[in-house]
Amino acid sequence: MKLYSIEEPELQFAQGTHACPRAGITRYDVYDSRQESRRERIHVGVVGNSQGLDKLHEWLEICAAEIPGKPGAVQPNLFPAFCGFNRQSGFKADFLYSGEIVRQITNTDLKDLNKIEMWEQRVDQAVELYYRDIKFLAQNRTVDVIVCVVPDTLYSKVAVQQDSEATVEEVAAGAEASDQSHLESNVEEDDEDELTELETNFRRQLKARAMALGKPIQIVREHSLGLDVYDQQDGATKAWNFCTALYYKSGQTIPWKMIPDVNRPSVCALGVSFYRSRDRQILNTSLAQIFDELGNGLILRGTPVQEDKVDRKPYLSAEQAAELASRALNEYRDAVRNMPGRVVIHKSSNFRPSERDGFRGALRALGVSAVDFVTVMPSRLRLFRGKLYPPCRGTRIELDSTTQLLYTRGSVSYYSTYPGKYLPEPLELRMLESEESPAVIAQEVLALTKMNWNNTQFDGKFPVTIGCARKVGEILKYLTEHDMPQIRYSFYM
Repeated sequence: MKLYSIEEPELQFAQGTHACPRAGITRYDVYDSRQESRRERIHVGVVGNSQGLDKLHEWLEICAAEIPGKPGAVQPNLFPAFCGFNRQSGFKADFLYSGEIVRQITNTDLKDLNKIEMWEQRVDQAVELYYRDIKFLAQNRTVDVIVCVVPDTLYSKVAVQQDSEATVEEVAAGAEASDQSHLESNVEEDDEDELTELETNFRRQLKARAMALGKPIQIVREHSLGLDVYDQQDGATKAWNFCTALYYKSGQTIPWKMIPDVNRPSVCALGVSFYRSRDRQILNTSLAQIFDELGNGLILRGTPVQEDKVDRKPYLSAEQAAELASRALNEYRDAVRNMPGRVVIHKSSNFRPSERDGFRGALRALGVSAVDFVTVMPSRLRLFRGKLYPPCRGTRIELDSTTQLLYTRGSVSYYSTYPGKYLPEPLELRMLESEESPAVIAQEVLALTKMNWNNTQFDGKFPVTIGCARKVGEILKYLTEHDMPQIRYSFYM
């Protein structure tokens, strides 16, 4: 066993590089700010009741100016000031919010909805209530992104079933702190193992229903809007996550990008994950493709797969793997006008020989011979330091020639602390076939954990290839086989 340390990957911004998205945007501006095609005014459509609309308007005005960092924070790099969302500071853009692109839900409609006794019917009606106004704005007004403000009274009725003993906050308590975004609606997430015959989830259902309208939506709980919400993140952190997500969803390109290694062939990273249908009877494949080091990518939906009767894990057939790889690489070619020099495939379970044969055959037919097969999964193994803090993020342990552990969460020197609440688990990286060394594979995975534009704290656990594919599956299960999924990640985050 050998132990190594990977230096924190830098990110590229418009005027320079930095390891932290927040510091990079503040000092060097968002990456696409110098592109002539970008817009400096983002039209924000809003759906909500009168109180929610007023709170969002006030919140957007607050976000337009600088917000001080967390008072008394002993780790200033973890809780920095927000630079302000305006044309003079890091985002180089303004939010446009006006009465013409607002749709008000009446309190009478909300009261009638809350009277519905059946859980599934209540959620269905809530989705329909918001969908009508989302549809109007998307089809009749100039909007880039639509914010749906969920009143607290409605949230308590559609976020979690009333007969459940656990609250939504308690269900989410097992997630690591940096994965929580109090504005984008992790607040409505329900437990995956709920005992209903058909999964009913307000957030997922609304995003799936509105997808065909072609405008990304951001779901916000009314309770989250404001600087002085005692049980949530500090105001600056909320503004960073909210504004960055809204900026990306508005159709701009990217706030930051990975820095490519000019001495190596261009890389296309594919992430393969699986999701169950709403009735949990059918397993499907979701694929999140990263076009290149920019992070530009698309979403593809695979076909139903079978679970192995012995290990109960899902696997692709050779034909399914080949078809998925062909579709992904053809989309890559259409986007960047050439094929990558190398493809790395991340999968959340082991690769079977038939899967590798299918992927490899399709890639070779398209002229790509260099491919890495990497299984990315949590590990129960732990490394303990002789100090109060857990191992550092970037700690890499080679167990043998094909297996290594990588701490993507852990103590962060830039933050001067471990920013999580729970003992971090490393990722296990299994490389059954690999063109690159374990060090390069681990470095790429660590960099890809920073490509989530829904959270500006950079110590994400999973690379975007796996994390994105999982989030995509949550929404795809609410689409029928005849619905055409959007290919941009902004419709799923």
